[in-house]
Amino acid sequence: MKLISWNVNGLRAIMKKEFPEQFIELDADILCLQETKMQEGQLDFFPEGYHTYYNYAVKKGYSGTAVFSKIEPLSVRYGIEIEEHDQEGRVITLEFEDFFLVNVYTPNSQTKLKRLEYRMQWEDDFREYLTELDAEKPVVLCGDLNVAHQEIDLANPDSNRKNPGFSDEERSQIGNLLEEGFIDSFRYFHPTEENRYSWWSYRTAARTRNVGWRIDYFVVSQQLEDAMLNADILDQMMGSDHCPVLLELSI
Repeated sequence: MKLISWNVNGLRAIMKKEFPEQFIELDADILCLQETKMQEGQLDFFPEGYHTYYNYAVKKGYSGTAVFSKIEPLSVRYGIEIEEHDQEGRVITLEFEDFFLVNVYTPNSQTKLKRLEYRMQWEDDFREYLTELDAEKPVVLCGDLNVAHQEIDLANPDSNRKNPGFSDEERSQIGNLLEEGFIDSFRYFHPTEENRYSWWSYRTAARTRNVGWRIDYFVVSQQLEDAMLNADILDQMMGSDHCPVLLELSI
């Protein structure tokens, strides 16, 4: 099974580029998108052969997620059943026979960490949601987690220590999740590989210089460790300030 996750930074915008062709090229069994930035009815993209699910933010042109699956799920959930967190279209959960697939766009802590307190509450509540699912059946979590876990996961760790996405608080939260029995799939297969990133600022030609961050993940229940075949970053695919990330499972 081939799973792909991609923060497209505006689905309507990327549709005007090469995304329809890239969608076909990727040929994912399940493709998850984050930051779709659209409302219901603004875009008619329901590709043939896929079951399609969108979660829209209340605020127009903001956040949002989508999932396209060749396999029809047993059930679909939108949000995590906490009203405070479910206004921004950040989570879609698909239940399959052997696992839950959770697509997430984690809130950004914003400039000067002004949303850090909310982010910490989100992290605690979302981790509880994941562990409850994991007690029922294994979980595959994917999406833009808005954090670089270790120094190896961004180009300039020293100058970013108190910046959103690399604060001690955010880094500790992804550590907490992994300690609950989850695996960072990319680091599982590439434990020491450097200079592999999934996001680059549009400013200062960061992508050309590969001054990036690895903030897009597939995080997998330890129950599925033996089913993991490969994880990678598709950093040659353009169209967004993020690139897709990949997970292959023998399910």
